[in-house]
Amino acid sequence: MKLYNEADPAPNPRRVRIFMKEKGIDIELVPTPLMQRAHKSPEHLARNPLGQVPVLELDDGTHLSESVSICRYLEELHPEPNLFGRDAKERATIDMWIRRIEFRLMTPVGQVWVHTHPFTAAVATATMGQQFKDYGEANRKIIAGACHLFDRELKSRDYFAGTRYTMADIVAQSTFDFARFIGVDIPDECSHLLAWAARVGARPSAEFAVPEARMTQARNARKT
Repeated sequence: MKLYNEADPAPNPRRVRIFMKEKGIDIELVPTPLMQRAHKSPEHLARNPLGQVPVLELDDGTHLSESVSICRYLEELHPEPNLFGRDAKERATIDMWIRRIEFRLMTPVGQVWVHTHPFTAAVATATMGQQFKDYGEANRKIIAGACHLFDRELKSRDYFAGTRYTMADIVAQSTFDFARFIGVDIPDECSHLLAWAARVGARPSAEFAVPEARMTQARNARKT
């Protein structure tokens, strides 16, 4: 198998890499640099017509895209350590939190990224005619609301879906790290969420390979 991948801070490929590290799975990583538009090449569009990464190429030549779907496939091949749930209730709970995190956190973070950051100005202009900066900034309130919701939930448990680290935490972890890269931080008053972030960030699988200088550059670029 091969995983068509992009390095940090791209959050979706990172989900799969964290999952692989947690499982101890070794899959060839094929660099697909977004800045060079490799994900929009004819070769990659044949793998994924949406022109996105990650894409998992199977040994029979077929392809799977969407990060959570790729991880579900790998879970079937490598059941332990379990990250998607051991019984019907836990599986449903993990799935519930994955959807909440993607809709209430990942989607508005993406809108801040697309509509307010200089790094994405050309893409937004090409696809929508312009960046809608007021709309992008308005999504910060949605993100803050999600953080407070998550903080209340994490008051009574260590991880999103219960007492152990699961795919729901991987989805949240990769999203919050990307948000931090573009200058969207967890509010200081969300102490339970911040404690969760420190807990998952201390795991060996959590390495985030964006130098602090580049983090600062991304934040400063948004302010100019």
